[in-house]
Amino acid sequence: MNWRWLCAVTRRSATPTKYLIRDRDSRFTSALDSVFKAEGIQVLCSLVQVPRANAICERMIGTIRRALLDRILILHEEHARRALTRWLQHYSHSRPHRSLGQLTPDQTEHEPPRPINLAEHRLRRHAILGGITHEYWTATAV
Repeated sequence: MNWRWLCAVTRRSATPTKYLIRDRDSRFTSALDSVFKAEGIQVLCSLVQVPRANAICERMIGTIRRALLDRILILHEEHARRALTRWLQHYSHSRPHRSLGQLTPDQTEHEPPRPINLAEHRLRRHAILGGITHEYWTATAV
């Protein structure tokens, strides 16, 4: 890959590139780093002896892509920021996680919820991001 071409493309973009995050592979030499540093791009290397870090990050990026970005047309940077902020709020507080026994992160801070008889309650649904996903809760008796 022509790294100087990549730098020229980032230089012409509306938003300047500030950082390049890379792993510690021997393919990436100090000469390559100096190309990016000359363009004002700070090179950040992944941590040493942390092979799972990239896998965890890639899994989260894949989750965001499948659950949000594949389902919505992003119009501009501000729209992307609002959508990601709202989706991450839903993901971190209201979405059940398999690793937590299908509890939400907020529920793990307290004791697990007690089972309820759904015949005695009405379910309410709130659309998140125009219906990409929903949050549910019980309302008063029928």
